[in-house]
Amino acid sequence: MGNAQSPPSDPRYASACRAFTQHYLEELKSLFASLAAKSQSNGRYISPSVFQSYFGLNGPLGERMFDLITQQRHDHKLTFQDLVIAKATYEKGANNEIEEFLYRLLDVNGDGIVGRSDLKSVVIAMFGNIFSTSTSESGSSSHQEIVDVFLNAATFSKNGETSTEESMSLEDFRNWCSLVPSIRKFLGSLLTPPDSAKPGCQVPRLLHLENIDPSMLLLRKEYAWHIGGVLSQQELEEWKLLYHSAVNGSSFSTFLGNISNDDGPTVLIIKDKKGCIYGGYASQTWERHGDFYGDMKSFLFQLYPKAAIFRPTGANNNIQWCAANFSSDSIPNGIGFGGRVHHFGLFLSASFDQGHTFGCTTFGSPCLSETNQISPEVIECWGLIKRARQEKQDAMKSTVLERFKEDRHMLNMVGLANSSE
Repeated sequence: MGNAQSPPSDPRYASACRAFTQHYLEELKSLFASLAAKSQSNGRYISPSVFQSYFGLNGPLGERMFDLITQQRHDHKLTFQDLVIAKATYEKGANNEIEEFLYRLLDVNGDGIVGRSDLKSVVIAMFGNIFSTSTSESGSSSHQEIVDVFLNAATFSKNGETSTEESMSLEDFRNWCSLVPSIRKFLGSLLTPPDSAKPGCQVPRLLHLENIDPSMLLLRKEYAWHIGGVLSQQELEEWKLLYHSAVNGSSFSTFLGNISNDDGPTVLIIKDKKGCIYGGYASQTWERHGDFYGDMKSFLFQLYPKAAIFRPTGANNNIQWCAANFSSDSIPNGIGFGGRVHHFGLFLSASFDQGHTFGCTTFGSPCLSETNQISPEVIECWGLIKRARQEKQDAMKSTVLERFKEDRHMLNMVGLANSSE
C-alpha cells in the first residue's frame, strides 16, 4: 500500500484501526488505492485536488480539511494512515473529540483564530455545496443576507491577541451548533462517500399551487434546510403549503380548515411588522383543546434576522396550544407554543392580527421578535409529507375508488335485473 509516508509505529494508527471492522478497513484500502491511482503517486498518497474532487470539498473548507487530515505536514500527501486516523477521530471519536476537530476545521486560515470571516467562508462553501449555484440567488445580495442570518446566531467571546477581529471559543462553537444544528450535521458528514445521502445536505421539496408567486413565500429553501436540521430524513422529503394569509385571508377558522385535512406535522411561520421572521414546528396536528398538549418533538425557531432553533428543555410539558370558541379568559383562543397561558413562547390570537412572544423555559427560547407584542404581517403554514403516510393515503383513496366502482357495478346489475322483470 506504500505507507512509508506515515510512521508505521504511530500508536494513533493502531488505535484507529480498532475503531473499524476488518471489512470496513478493506473498503478504505480500496478507496485509498483508487484515489492514489488518480493522484499518479504509485499508490503512495492522495493529492489535494483528487481528495477535494472526490468528497466534493472545494475552496477553503476543502483545503483546511486536507490540512487537518494530513496532520498539517503541508507536504500535499495524504497517506492511508492519515485517512484511517482522521476517520476514526471524525466519525468514531467521542463527541468532544469530534467537536474539537470540527472547531479546528472552522479555522480555514490556520492562524489559530476562529473569527467571523472564517465562519463566513465556511457557510458560503456549505451553501455552494448544498444549493444549486445556477439559481439567480447565488452571489446576490439576498444570498449574502442569508449567510449573515446564520452568522448572526454565533457568539464571539474571545478578543484576538494578534487580530482586531473577535474570535469564537470552543464553547461558543458548541453553543452555535445547538442553535444551528443543520450546520453541525453538515460539518459532521464531509467525509461521507459522495454516492450516499449525506446528512445535512437534504433540502425538502417545497410544494405549492402554481398560481402562487414564490417570491411571496416566507419559507426559502435555506430556511427549510435550517429547520430540518433536527428532523429525520423521512421528514425532509416534501413540504406542502397548506395556508398563506395573503392567499387564504387572515382567518383562524380558514387556517384550521385548511390544515384539518392534513394529519402530519406542520411548520408555522410568521413575519411581523418589525420585519422579524420566526415560528414553530408542531409535531402533532392542530386540534381544539382547552389546555396544552403535544410532545417533545416540537420546537421554536428564528429565521430572520438570525437563524436559531430552540428545542424542549424538559422543564414542563407546555408544548402546543390550540383553543377555539372558548368563552373563558383563562383559555385564550388562538394557537401557541410553550410558556404559560397569557405568557406563551409564541402565541397568535384567534383574530390573527395580534399575538405575543416571551422568553420561556419550555424551549429555553428568548423573545423571538424585537418586542413581546407582535403584529403579524404574513402567516403561512406548511405540512410535512412523509412518503409512508402519503402512500397510505394513496392506498386508502385507491380502496375507496375500487369500492365505489364495485358499488356502481352492483347498482347497474340490479337495475338491469329490474328492467328485465
